[in-house]
Amino acid sequence: MIGVLVSGTGTNLQALIDDGLPVTAVASNKGGVRALTRAEQAGIPTGVFELEQFESREARDRAMATWLEEQEVELVVCAGYMHLLTTAFLERFRAINVHPSLLPAFPGMDAVEQALAAGMDETGVTIHFLDEGVDSGPVILQESVPVEPHDTAETVYERIRAVEHRLLPQAVRLYLAGALTS
Repeated sequence: MIGVLVSGTGTNLQALIDDGLPVTAVASNKGGVRALTRAEQAGIPTGVFELEQFESREARDRAMATWLEEQEVELVVCAGYMHLLTTAFLERFRAINVHPSLLPAFPGMDAVEQALAAGMDETGVTIHFLDEGVDSGPVILQESVPVEPHDTAETVYERIRAVEHRLLPQAVRLYLAGALTS
């Protein structure tokens, strides 16, 4: 019932799997990424939809959406998926995203690096619904993560990942229980 979109190592995918959530398909915009191996090891069907294989982003998103529907996916979770989804996709699925900042602060790429450059003493994790904007959909859950004086992007990301791995399954469970109105 849950389709997960990935682009990299898949630690958030693994958190969903480890939490026992009904992940029925994993799609990626890149072949050969660790997340696909994690899915295969869990016996979950995988699909690769590299943008270069399609005439447009919309065509890729339509093909990916069709594949996810064939896998009986009802909810999509973007877990480190590094492409914006088009209307062609979002009209077919409700989608949840995880982002490494306290939105609306630092949307888009390199959120932790942006927070460090701005001298923030905290950043955090936001789980939100996707819309057609960049990290602009309704917030489901948020939690702050401190930034220490000698932190690097990697040390902050380590703390953020621990929060993501807890909040993302919690948000998905809220959705599946019908507890989210947006």
